[in-house]
Amino acid sequence: MLYFYTDYMEGAHPEVMRRLMETNLEHTTGYGSDQYTQRAKQLIREACGQPEAAVHFLVGGTQTNATVIDALLMHHEGVLAAESAHINVHESGAIEATGHKVLTLPQYDGKIKAEDIEKYISDFYRDETYEHMVAPGMVYISHPTEYGTLYTLEELESISRVCRKADIPLFMDGARLGYGLAAEGTDVTLKDVARLCDVFYIGGTKVGALFGEAVVAANPKRLPHFFPLIKQHGALLAKGRLQGVQFETLFTDGLYLNIAKHAVRMAMKLKQAFKDKGYKIHIDSPTNQQFVCLPNAEIDRLSQFAGFELWGPRGEKETVVRFVTSWATREEDVDAFIELL
Repeated sequence: MLYFYTDYMEGAHPEVMRRLMETNLEHTTGYGSDQYTQRAKQLIREACGQPEAAVHFLVGGTQTNATVIDALLMHHEGVLAAESAHINVHESGAIEATGHKVLTLPQYDGKIKAEDIEKYISDFYRDETYEHMVAPGMVYISHPTEYGTLYTLEELESISRVCRKADIPLFMDGARLGYGLAAEGTDVTLKDVARLCDVFYIGGTKVGALFGEAVVAANPKRLPHFFPLIKQHGALLAKGRLQGVQFETLFTDGLYLNIAKHAVRMAMKLKQAFKDKGYKIHIDSPTNQQFVCLPNAEIDRLSQFAGFELWGPRGEKETVVRFVTSWATREEDVDAFIELL
């Protein structure tokens, strides 16, 4: 069986596993106070070009989104996000469970526009009854988006300007950030993300780690008293050094970006094969997620040999499906699948 379901089916990159085994029987202090975690934080600060940034490690993506959003918002505020945003569609109401509403904006291939953010905020405060309503207290974006699309530097700068003019924080979900940074043609770098977003996170779970996400805030004052909030949300790991070792490894000698590049290359190979066979690409994604429209009969046939995901309800004659590559995708598996087309 060939597997293209998602990018967290495998364990961890062999180098990460090697370092975890090497340090397995060491005695270190807990909750991220160990030397590996401190070294990982420093490497991330250097990669981001933010020497004073606060770096925090949390266990998973949904916990990270819920914890950061809860930290950034006041009780009466909600978070602006695309209709298709992960926090609005696929997190089982995790944000609402913290007492905050997701305020949706139109999505354009998964992205939101600066002008829509600006209009929402302007219209909100023009309403004389706004104090009876949930205030827009922050903006959430993901890069890549749920559709594998990317913001351009110009788009990201425009959104950042609107947020800073309105004095609300911009938060980027970076669960798949490595694959976005590794995409061909992107003009957004990690340093750009760190400069333009008030808070963002570097995904490890989907990009080579067993688990873990690294939250970065260029201005630590954006996340005051964040450590106890992480614990309240159940996102704090007692054996914190396990995350420290993993991120220290991923941010040594460019490993994080290099393994992400491999995933993108495999995705582009799949994409070209679908095009060559005459299949319609549903969304033009430059990252490790590829969305293709396939006849239902072809889906049924291919499902006998490969795992992939239906993207929404099954259509009458054809359906959009998603193929996802990862740092661990083998080229021989991609070639084997292409032979089946």
